[in-house]
Amino acid sequence: MKSPLAPGVRLITSFSRDSWYRGFILFLTFLFYTAYHLSRKPISIVKSQLHRNCSLVIRPADLNITNNETWCDWSPFDQDNYQTLFGVLDNSFLIAYAIGMFFSGIFGERLPLRYYLSFGMLMSGLFTCLFGLGFYWNIHSLGYYAFVQVMNGLMQTTGWPAVVACVGNWFGKGKRGFIMGVWNSHTSVGNILGSLIAGVFVSSEWGMSFIVPGLIIACTGILCFFFLVEKPEDVNCSPPQHHVVQENGETEVQENGETEPLLRNGNRSINGAVSTETPQIVEEHSEAISFVGALCIPGVVEFSLCLMFAKLVSYTFLYWLPLYISNVAHFEAKQAGDMSTLFDAGGILGGILAGLVSDFTGGRASTCCVMLIAAAPMLFVYNYVGQRSLGITVGMLLLCGGLVNGPYALITTAVSADLGTHESLRGNSRALSTVTAIIDGTGSIGAALGPLFAGLISPTGWNNVFYMLISADILACLFLTRLVFKEIKGWCGRIPRARGFKEI
Repeated sequence: MKSPLAPGVRLITSFSRDSWYRGFILFLTFLFYTAYHLSRKPISIVKSQLHRNCSLVIRPADLNITNNETWCDWSPFDQDNYQTLFGVLDNSFLIAYAIGMFFSGIFGERLPLRYYLSFGMLMSGLFTCLFGLGFYWNIHSLGYYAFVQVMNGLMQTTGWPAVVACVGNWFGKGKRGFIMGVWNSHTSVGNILGSLIAGVFVSSEWGMSFIVPGLIIACTGILCFFFLVEKPEDVNCSPPQHHVVQENGETEVQENGETEPLLRNGNRSINGAVSTETPQIVEEHSEAISFVGALCIPGVVEFSLCLMFAKLVSYTFLYWLPLYISNVAHFEAKQAGDMSTLFDAGGILGGILAGLVSDFTGGRASTCCVMLIAAAPMLFVYNYVGQRSLGITVGMLLLCGGLVNGPYALITTAVSADLGTHESLRGNSRALSTVTAIIDGTGSIGAALGPLFAGLISPTGWNNVFYMLISADILACLFLTRLVFKEIKGWCGRIPRARGFKEI
């Protein structure tokens, strides 16, 4: 009598060859973008080490010093305007990133993704290491560190459009909010790992806080070169089918034999009316959409401007939260870095929650707006009571992280993918790269402005920094009001509804 297969083997064989490859690509792209964010985080951890309160530091007995107040600081950040200098470093990276992002999407559509990603990660690793080598080479030039940040910012733009395009090649247009919410946790996972790794070395040799993450992203670049598969056809897997079928008033996507509505709830056909046309199949095309054409897609401008202010808040926390915790709660550099990871942990939960809620309700804009509105008073409360006890600090960091990063995660993933399913794109993943680059590039302008404003405002008091962040959250909501109004009218039944493309 033939014995039955072991449960584990039955589980393995229940997945098709295509499923294994898709899971592998999803894992690889998750790993790649985790490495990108891991290499961005050290600068925020090291700030509190470059400029310290030297009166609290034990001075070596054999050290001959002339300035008792700044002897432990790293020049040129030993000056009174050190916060402004930190802002220069942040913006050297972020402005270069914002400008480069608009061009990166174009390159990502036209170059082999495997080579493009591998090159980007290797060069990002190089410039991250060069920043850390400034410690061992005893470099005290602001120009050197600013130049390294500019080059690193340009290299980092290779990541997001290319990763999204690769995922678009492998995965169809089914319901995606929850899946992409989980996948997008690579951002927070990278921030957490970057904080923890940098924190190990920050108090002893801060140069290693950059060199180790730099080596990690370089190694993932090598991994990308040897293992990334750009398209299913390259390994004889079946590509996802993006056939749009109109029948009985519903617009659906057929994906490898499965039929699933693109956006189940609160959605309409393109013109807001029920279609009475006979079933038709729209074939995919591979032409890249123009930059202006992508801007003309309804909803791209609104979500781009919303992301600009949402990312302003998120990146201000990314670059300044450890220093804020160190200054206000008087933690050591490593402790402040470790504590700041709670904000990113909350961001993981917030991104998943935003995806789930928006899937259930069909209201991407409404989900973002509600979370942004809730974030504003929570930021105010955190600033005033967040450091009173360890329990309050932990709870407020998790809550604020979820509310701030949830909309940011939803817009850069599910919303970008939704806009990529517009009729003018026909499910074209190459065009999705341009749409993603426009949205994230516009958001990166806010990411550059946030740390800059924080550096300029923080000398007047941290309260003013938080007022700036609250104002940015409110502005982000305002840009979504038209889309939220349309979603609410759809829920109330004032507009004829049919599942399918959403008019936004």
